[in-house]
Amino acid sequence: MARTGRPRIFDRDEALLQAMMLFWEQGFEATSLLQLRAAMGDISAASFYAAFESKEALYKEAVERYMGTFGRVTESFSDLTLSPREAIETTLRSTAKMQTDTAHPSGCLIVLSASTCSSKNNHIRDIAADKRKLTRNRLQDCIQRAVDIGEIPASTNVAMLTTVFDTFMQGISTQARDGVPFATLDQAITEMMGIWDLTQHPA
Repeated sequence: MARTGRPRIFDRDEALLQAMMLFWEQGFEATSLLQLRAAMGDISAASFYAAFESKEALYKEAVERYMGTFGRVTESFSDLTLSPREAIETTLRSTAKMQTDTAHPSGCLIVLSASTCSSKNNHIRDIAADKRKLTRNRLQDCIQRAVDIGEIPASTNVAMLTTVFDTFMQGISTQARDGVPFATLDQAITEMMGIWDLTQHPA
């Protein structure tokens, strides 16, 4: 007897969200196509390839989805309504808050999902690395703005200070994945901002 009723509608947007969550939790290489298809609504292989072409293309799209949603916490670096100090502090606290939220995987997808890929997947590592570079450039522009408007001295080593804050921010991801609570990270951020204050008022 022929089946009756309407076929199940494939929700591509929801499927992409679930794939992003899986990549975020497990990383690119540890996530299999079978797991992806199951998380995306038990879709067939044909539906998967028709909608996303490949696992690599899906990962790239998932990264873009992350940057346009959860990853927006770093956009404060470019908020000209905030002073550079406020922009950096806001970004750090928002980042820590997001990465310790139990409603989704902990840490940062951009930091964690491809950093341990094997050499055959260097192109996958590059996808995430390019996004980290984008964030780092925003941070550097924010620090340079602080120099330009006189918030910190003209003698400030902008590249060095960028590395200090970028390293701390990326470290939040590992701390969050290890279960360090937001309250602890929040206190650490307060201490971190003390470095900025020393830059403003060098001894």
